[in-house]
Amino acid sequence: MKKVLILVIGLAAVVSCKQGNPKADMVAAHQRDSLNQIIVQKDNEINDMMSTLNDIEEGFREINEAENRVNLARKGEGANSKERIRENIQFIQSAMNQNRELVNKLKQQLRESTFKGDQLKRTVENMVRQLEEKDQQLQQLRAELDAKDLHIVELDEKIAGLNTNVSSLTEETAQKAQRINAQDKQLHTAWFVFGTKDELKEQQILKDGKVLQSNFNREYFTKIDIRIDKEIKLYSRSAKMLTAHPSSSYTLQRDANKQYVLRITNPQLFWSTSKYLVILVK
Repeated sequence: MKKVLILVIGLAAVVSCKQGNPKADMVAAHQRDSLNQIIVQKDNEINDMMSTLNDIEEGFREINEAENRVNLARKGEGANSKERIRENIQFIQSAMNQNRELVNKLKQQLRESTFKGDQLKRTVENMVRQLEEKDQQLQQLRAELDAKDLHIVELDEKIAGLNTNVSSLTEETAQKAQRINAQDKQLHTAWFVFGTKDELKEQQILKDGKVLQSNFNREYFTKIDIRIDKEIKLYSRSAKMLTAHPSSSYTLQRDANKQYVLRITNPQLFWSTSKYLVILVK
């Protein structure tokens, strides 16, 4: 009799476990979804940081190439060599400034990321040291060139006149470089804004259901460099694109706080339709 009773109790327990499985499966599925979201978020953060890291490394490669061109030009003589040296120094300075901006962006990404990697932190610190070393080398090179120019002026009045011409050429080159930099900056400049319907209406950005009609407040937009700024946090759980941008050029995903983040995966394609971006949030 005891054996029969034990068998009945065992069968009841098995049936009870089977009846409880659907609820357990739902919990497990929810946990898997949450884990997948965390994995996707970490993958996106790592991909963004690696993209910035690659841009920085490319900047260092271009700086090293320019330094090699300067060393070759220093072995030559005449106004052409001096002009090439100065042009490459200007390029190095510009590339270093852009790399500083990218390093600062990478540091910000690392601070805000849920991914904590000591190796990546050491890589950022090493890049900061490289920039400082490059800056010292550039200052030393400029001092050497200035001393050399002064020595030439003291030895030969004819070369002094040539130096004056080179100075004029340098100034002209600098003006051209400034114009080119201004045009390049304008070419890679875009503006974005996100806000509620009432906020966008108040700034005439959204009017009668239409976006960016005449007389909207351009000062309300934030200016960005499309080569550097590829992520926009919207701080909202609701987001809708009001301006047209190719869907294959961006993603709209939620962060750990369930708030949307716009990631621009193909900047050239994304901004090809409009240099203005408007997003409706709640």
